[in-house]
Amino acid sequence: MSKPVLEIKGLDVDYGYGPGAVRAVHGVDLTLHTGEVLGLAGESGSGKSTLAHGLTRLLPPPGVITGGEVLHHPENGPPADILAMTPAELRSFRWAQTSIVFQGAMNSLNPVHTVAAQLTDVIRAHEPGTTRAGRLARARDLLRTVGIPADRLDSHPHQLSGGMRQRVMIAMALALRPRVVIMDEPTTALDVVMQRQILRQLVALRDELAFSVVFITHDLSLLVEFSDRIAVMYGGRIVEQAPARALYRDPLHPYSDGLLHSFPALHGPRRALAGIPGSPPDLRAVPPGCPFAPRCPLVTDACAEAPVLAVPAGHEGRSVACHLRPAARTTV
Repeated sequence: MSKPVLEIKGLDVDYGYGPGAVRAVHGVDLTLHTGEVLGLAGESGSGKSTLAHGLTRLLPPPGVITGGEVLHHPENGPPADILAMTPAELRSFRWAQTSIVFQGAMNSLNPVHTVAAQLTDVIRAHEPGTTRAGRLARARDLLRTVGIPADRLDSHPHQLSGGMRQRVMIAMALALRPRVVIMDEPTTALDVVMQRQILRQLVALRDELAFSVVFITHDLSLLVEFSDRIAVMYGGRIVEQAPARALYRDPLHPYSDGLLHSFPALHGPRRALAGIPGSPPDLRAVPPGCPFAPRCPLVTDACAEAPVLAVPAGHEGRSVACHLRPAARTTV
């Protein structure tokens, strides 16, 4: 395993203050390694986007980080805690070291500015010594890198297709060659053909530019195809982590198994879609014990106590929070 580039330790995120606060992310521990694509899966409301916004300190009010550390490991020198950075340090850190591709490119791009203006603005803000001609040349190269003709620099966002707008967002995220790119459901509004095209291009760019990716989506089938490792979230907690192929072949948590069987198989014999009964938990009143117990087909009396994320016996390199899997050791 390569060295870590980003470590999340015990991250807690609340919405609101005092006794009425809702905990949307609960004690999350994750490590992203150099050159890795880490998939983050779960239903809507499971805490995926809140986690992404929390670790980059982009939480809108009333979101507040109440605990934990987010350590960025530079190529040289000691790690830095993103949560302890000053506003000036954050400004220089974002986009240069860690960038984010938000969900919905049409809402992320400024509709009254051209693609050229938005790409060169990122470069000018972080590298004020560059010339206008140099910034435009880099913007052309960025568009070509993501498969868009350079003559679209003068286009406005509404003059581009959905797939091209999303590629512009990826180009903007790569403008300063960051070491970490966080992608928050970037292909949700695109058709399946365009999804695959963009993701294949993303993996090729990862191999060429050597950056790491946190890819967030509710579509576990996409993650199995394009991720190196997958973390599954439920009710603001990580309930399973595993290499992508291992999770696909043998999901250890009943929730992961339910997510996999909620999508039709593209190959092999036909099978019935099982789905997951019930609804995600109300974070204002999370049930005691295992949060998935009210929806779990394999619930037992032991589920009245909350399980701990641990390495199950016989499954080194994986972790799961489920009483059905006896722990060999905890992950802490």
